[in-house]
Amino acid sequence: MLRIDAHHHIWKYDPVRDAWITDEMVAIKKDFLPGDFHVELLKNNFDGSVVVQTDQSEIENDFLLNVVARNDFIKGIVAWVDLQAKNLDDRLTFYHKFEKIKGFRHVLQSEADRALMLKPSFINGIAQLKKFGFTYDILIFADQLKFIPEFVAAFPDQKFVIDHIAKPAIRDGQIDDWKNDIKEVAKYENVFCKISGMVTEANWKSWKEEDLLPYMDAIVESFGTGRIMFGSDWPVCLVAASYEQVWHLVHEYFSTFSRSEQESVFGRNAIQFYNL
Repeated sequence: MLRIDAHHHIWKYDPVRDAWITDEMVAIKKDFLPGDFHVELLKNNFDGSVVVQTDQSEIENDFLLNVVARNDFIKGIVAWVDLQAKNLDDRLTFYHKFEKIKGFRHVLQSEADRALMLKPSFINGIAQLKKFGFTYDILIFADQLKFIPEFVAAFPDQKFVIDHIAKPAIRDGQIDDWKNDIKEVAKYENVFCKISGMVTEANWKSWKEEDLLPYMDAIVESFGTGRIMFGSDWPVCLVAASYEQVWHLVHEYFSTFSRSEQESVFGRNAIQFYNL
């Protein structure tokens, strides 16, 4: 079974476009290119990956398509498209030509309208993904989880995945509301979850493994091993941990699970979800 890192990024750093990278994130204020990432993949015995958009533009899609054309180890792209655009069908038809584009993501976590995903125009956009076989990555903060059951219930045949376990405030030890909300979302069988992005929601300088264990417990209890996939969130993770530390944390957690369950979490689920 191929081992897949289901969530990472590639970028040429641009201080204007990448203004979300603050001064305290100086470790990632630079280029992170396919060669840099491939070194980490090989070192940690991964066979391939899924690269995810960071900039909400079709220019980003072009950049990522050029990247994957030269780097076969990247098996899929989660791109961006304006789901509320009047010409969405045309854009989806265009992107359907590219085998490596597997789905789309919108940075819902940054929207002033916390329930943007429930707006008719956004819902209409999601409704068009299924006929092209595209997936949808849900990028939210924990305060938006309460809107997700209604959102995903409207599309029982659409494949969704929660990025970064919906970003609970691990640094503050906030877990109860998030845990209840994630349980409700997991009731929908078409929703998967990425165990990714945890170290950046913890205290960057002083997080410990035991800070993260209750969150992983909750994800496994809610989704089971059949709807979870590992993602490094490299290079964003580097503000708090190395690639090896992120991998070791999740690998150790699942080390007592059966071989089949481990193969699901570290490869099979991502392959099936994204049709890699």
